[in-house]
Amino acid sequence: MTNESDTNSNDLSSTISAARDRLDAHAYDIVQWHFHESTGCPFWLEKKRELNFDPLKEVKGFEDIRKFPAFEDEWLRGGPVRRWVPQGLAGKPVYVFETGGTTGIPKSRMVIDDFRTDYELFSETLPDQYFPKGANWLMLGPSGPRRLRLAVEHLCQVRGGICFCIDLDPRWVVKLIKKGWMEHLEAYKQHCIDQAITVLTAGHDIKCMFATPKLLDSLALGLEERGTSIREIGITGIFSGGTEFTPQWTRYCVEELFGGPPEKSGVYMTPTYGNTLMGLACSKPVTAADNYKISYYAPQPRAVTEVVGFDDANAVVGYGETGRVKLTTLTKEFFVPGFLERDEGEREAPCDLYPWDGVSGVRPFHGFASQTTVGVY
Repeated sequence: MTNESDTNSNDLSSTISAARDRLDAHAYDIVQWHFHESTGCPFWLEKKRELNFDPLKEVKGFEDIRKFPAFEDEWLRGGPVRRWVPQGLAGKPVYVFETGGTTGIPKSRMVIDDFRTDYELFSETLPDQYFPKGANWLMLGPSGPRRLRLAVEHLCQVRGGICFCIDLDPRWVVKLIKKGWMEHLEAYKQHCIDQAITVLTAGHDIKCMFATPKLLDSLALGLEERGTSIREIGITGIFSGGTEFTPQWTRYCVEELFGGPPEKSGVYMTPTYGNTLMGLACSKPVTAADNYKISYYAPQPRAVTEVVGFDDANAVVGYGETGRVKLTTLTKEFFVPGFLERDEGEREAPCDLYPWDGVSGVRPFHGFASQTTVGVY
């Protein structure tokens, strides 16, 4: 006799296997695209000549991606950026987004539609009860040459709303922190919060928003000083992200800023982990019953995150063990094999919602955490 737990276990195993097959097929197709003379980009076609293997013949699935040398983020500094544009997408309008870095020549990547695709997929994970279709949004985060602003605006538009944005230069924030100009930093933060509160109190019927953790905290305090709150101003759905997003901070938000869990307060928050190279990793629902633990799952097969050994980037650690986050991006627009992120965390097992490995406890990599300036996040 088969019990229910055995059935569920078998179902998950078959789902995991199917996801792996899909990833292998996708990895093969993407490598074929980026290394074929008719579709590949100048960067990878040139790099192909330096490799000691033929990607077109020897990459059959995801495991074969390990044959590539680690992706160096310095390759993204400086131009010409058009060397990253695949010939198979020639003639399409191209965006350029900065990623990471606060000094020197910025790292940048080209984008055509990836940011739209990533956030359309993310939209499908949002509960309509708290992120109602047709609702207007506020984007309380970095502006300028960054993917996030356009991505949140597209997310809002896909869901039928209009997005309101503020001006925020994260490079200036980091400069203020490094110079120790905390009074100026506080004034700039207040400038950003004032912009947000002006929009929220202008009768635009905004129900959803993106905010970095630090700015969300400051917004709640700013509203409180004016005798109102996030809930009373009409916000029901919040998505946020960044390494400041911890279980402790989530508990503080739910219990202190929102007035309780969604079923009581009517305010729902979902954490995300992402960047310009990866896209957006969603989290399993975060609950008090699970001590507000946050586990992120990359948008496979478009991107894969692995938790690997600190001394061996090709060795995946055991479940529950700590390692560095390694990213592989697999889209027709951009191919990034084995990029070591500036983060570490614990490897999480697949789940029903996301039948592939995840990562929890994401935080700055200890190898240079002391050098990392988090800024607005």
